[in-house]
Amino acid sequence: MTKKPFVTKEQLEKIVKEYPTPFYLYDEKGIRENAKAVRAAFSWNKGFKEYFAVKATPNPFLINILREYGCGCDCSSYTELMLSEAMGITGHDIMFSSNATPAEEFVYADKLGAIINLDDFTHIEFLEKTIGHIPKTISCRYNPGGLFKISTDIMDNPGDAKYGMTTEQIFEAYKILKEKGAEEFGLHAFLASNTVTNEYYPTLAKVLFELAVKLQKETGAHIKFINLSGGIGIPYRPDQEPNDIRIIGEGVRKVYEEVLVPAGMGDVAIYTELGRFMMGPYGCLVTKAVHEKHTYKEYIGCDACAANLMRPAMYGAYHHITVMGKENEPCTHKYDITGSLCENNDKFAVDRMLPKIDIGDFLVIHDTGAHGFAMGYNYNGRLKSAEILLKEDGSTQLIRRAETPQDYFATFDCFDIGEKLAKR
Repeated sequence: MTKKPFVTKEQLEKIVKEYPTPFYLYDEKGIRENAKAVRAAFSWNKGFKEYFAVKATPNPFLINILREYGCGCDCSSYTELMLSEAMGITGHDIMFSSNATPAEEFVYADKLGAIINLDDFTHIEFLEKTIGHIPKTISCRYNPGGLFKISTDIMDNPGDAKYGMTTEQIFEAYKILKEKGAEEFGLHAFLASNTVTNEYYPTLAKVLFELAVKLQKETGAHIKFINLSGGIGIPYRPDQEPNDIRIIGEGVRKVYEEVLVPAGMGDVAIYTELGRFMMGPYGCLVTKAVHEKHTYKEYIGCDACAANLMRPAMYGAYHHITVMGKENEPCTHKYDITGSLCENNDKFAVDRMLPKIDIGDFLVIHDTGAHGFAMGYNYNGRLKSAEILLKEDGSTQLIRRAETPQDYFATFDCFDIGEKLAKR
């Protein structure tokens, strides 16, 4: 089975004349269609809001597209808050979900009027000491512990995760926060990552909805929203069936009406924090084959490396690869597709069956629109690539330029690299 790129070889040949490989390319049409679908899937909930996980793809041009469909920002750091403010996103259009949070980040989030989502029970006291009060609207992150299952399938192990409060802690937290002046509460949980099943969100929703009913009853706290966070995944492998957001939204609606409505909580808003689902399939890393090596294995060396896309090296993650112009040729060659880092795990694919690759062929590495560029780094002095938007009309827009050596050396304030190089 295969995946079809959203860009053609002819389009790429034009793009590379202006922007050399490697680069990230994003599909504006796909992003817009998906954002519409998410909004429609939860339109039954009057207060629904998607808070895009900025960490997944921190590019203001792309986030601004999502803003047209009512999306806010889920931020987890000072600089993500800065990015949001610079884009004009403030107040309750920001959800600040962080952990082991430095004091100055809570101060900044409060200054912007963001909804603060507390990760730990001890953060109540820390927050109050830091900003001098408890916000009137506040959220708490929940971790039920143990294993998270759908039927008999184990999806993840929340008990091993560093995030969230225990059941006992969250009840106590609501009581204390209410005593300290909080008036409206949110409930948040993230129990599994990259699930490719329509059952994850409804199952998670049932857990949170039932907890919300008990919390409101036992603490008297008014629960304004329930944040299902992320976890809806994408089919990285071509044989995986993609999630259907319409079915997911309907599943959540059904549980909502079964649990919350009878409890008199039919006004609770549903929030989501989707990063991978919103952007993942609509970005790709475009690279070029620049070397071939024939030793104990067959290697193709690319001009991109793990510094551009670290998921395969870090997680052993699968990303489908298309050899452009050879989509219909038989996959008769077994390759390791590698980069240039001095690390043996710098491989985009291992023992991957592909058509014969020639030097100069363009490779499209699929599904890198989320947690791709954002996780890049500069090991070996490798520089981050450009980001380009393929617009709906077929034109392109540079939305982040490629790094230069000057960028890499810019933080050496006490050592004049420029002067040293000028003497060469």
